[in-house]
Amino acid sequence: MAIGLLNFWSEQSKMKSQETMNKIDRRSFLRSTAAAGAGLAFSPMVFAQTSGGKADAINVALLGAGAQGQVLMNACRNIPGIRFKAVCDIWTAFNQKRVSRMLTAYRHEHNTYVDYQEMLDKEKDLDAVIVATPDFWHSEHAVACLKAGLNVYCEKEMSNTLEGARKMVEATKESGKLLQIGHQRRSNPRYRHAYEKLIAGAKLLGKITTINGQWNRSKAACEDLGSPRNAEIDQATLEKYGFKSMQQFRNWRWYKGLGGGPIVDLGSHQIDIYSWFLGANPKAVLASGGIDYWKGHDWYDNVMVIYEYDLGDRTVRAFYQTITTNSSNGYYESFMGDEGTLEISEASARGSVYREAWVPADNWQKWVKMGFIKEPVEPEAEQSAGDAVLDVRESPKPPSYEIPVTMEGKPYHQPHLENFFDAIRGKAKLNCPAEIGYETAVTVLKVNEAVAAGNKLEFKPEDFEV
Repeated sequence: MAIGLLNFWSEQSKMKSQETMNKIDRRSFLRSTAAAGAGLAFSPMVFAQTSGGKADAINVALLGAGAQGQVLMNACRNIPGIRFKAVCDIWTAFNQKRVSRMLTAYRHEHNTYVDYQEMLDKEKDLDAVIVATPDFWHSEHAVACLKAGLNVYCEKEMSNTLEGARKMVEATKESGKLLQIGHQRRSNPRYRHAYEKLIAGAKLLGKITTINGQWNRSKAACEDLGSPRNAEIDQATLEKYGFKSMQQFRNWRWYKGLGGGPIVDLGSHQIDIYSWFLGANPKAVLASGGIDYWKGHDWYDNVMVIYEYDLGDRTVRAFYQTITTNSSNGYYESFMGDEGTLEISEASARGSVYREAWVPADNWQKWVKMGFIKEPVEPEAEQSAGDAVLDVRESPKPPSYEIPVTMEGKPYHQPHLENFFDAIRGKAKLNCPAEIGYETAVTVLKVNEAVAAGNKLEFKPEDFEV
């Protein structure tokens, strides 16, 4: 009898212990090292083996399943241990349906929602939410998720208002949860190599004096998106979520109050890098833009911007433009110093450093040997035209050194998402936390004020603080 009773209590103790472990295992494992390997989380076989039921798996909801939401979801395909548990989107007949079918096909057991608050109320086992809704919803969605105790990956722009961005920073501090803003170049291995090794480390550019950047798009990329027949959202739902029509829902970036204009939509990615590489926020901005082509838009269709950065011993002027009528030279950033130039882009075709001719080649050769840059490609000799003599003021074309780091076939957003999930597991710090995202929002949104004012506007140091 005594032995039987002892065995009974022993079994009960084991069961209770196991039950307790089951409750804490997944959370505790999220703070430990992530599963090794590069299995495809969306592959049925690999998902079943690496994600299903594992303690270190991260349960994720996708809030906003439009084009950008699908880009982010697809970027998660190569990240082990990610389980999509919910999808929320107001376009049930198209966005939500398409994404849900994909997740079902790859064995992500999930629920679908139209209202994000209902999702937060019902989904009790989430760890994180990816927010990819239109800009004017970012603040409300991110703040609600943070207050619900969830970590948030929020697409840029952080918000199309500084008030909204400020609320996001405050909610992050109050909740103690992580908020990663989707300036994905901050995690791009080529950009990190350029900053850490070439600029801060080897100082190959010398003193940076000037920056140029652009994102040019053809008119074909900016036309009305339209929508499939018999798949429209009903008018009541559109109005409930801030849209006057299906056309406005599909093209929300054109409208003030919904999007932040081309400088927010495109420029914020690159202007964020200006401040990162310089290690400073701007002191002034001058901008010009207008509705010169797309007459049906609220926002200007082109903008040209000049920032001024005070680095103590010098002022750095940084030019940026985005246009929506011609795609010439695509998108890139160029950092020019007195000893060299870095030209870089997310597009793999651009990623070189150019040495000024007066700088001895031996000065850079040690960095070639250390693997910071590749062997130089010498420029072809300039040919004179007939009897013409080259102007003595011309500078010889500099040799170029390619950046030896690649994306290794990863989608552009994947490293930034990896950084987010690694931070949740306690393996890394966020590369673009709320405070940095806020500084970029201040820098970029000021352009819209400068365009409207037609004057140079000043920044104060306290503008960048929350």
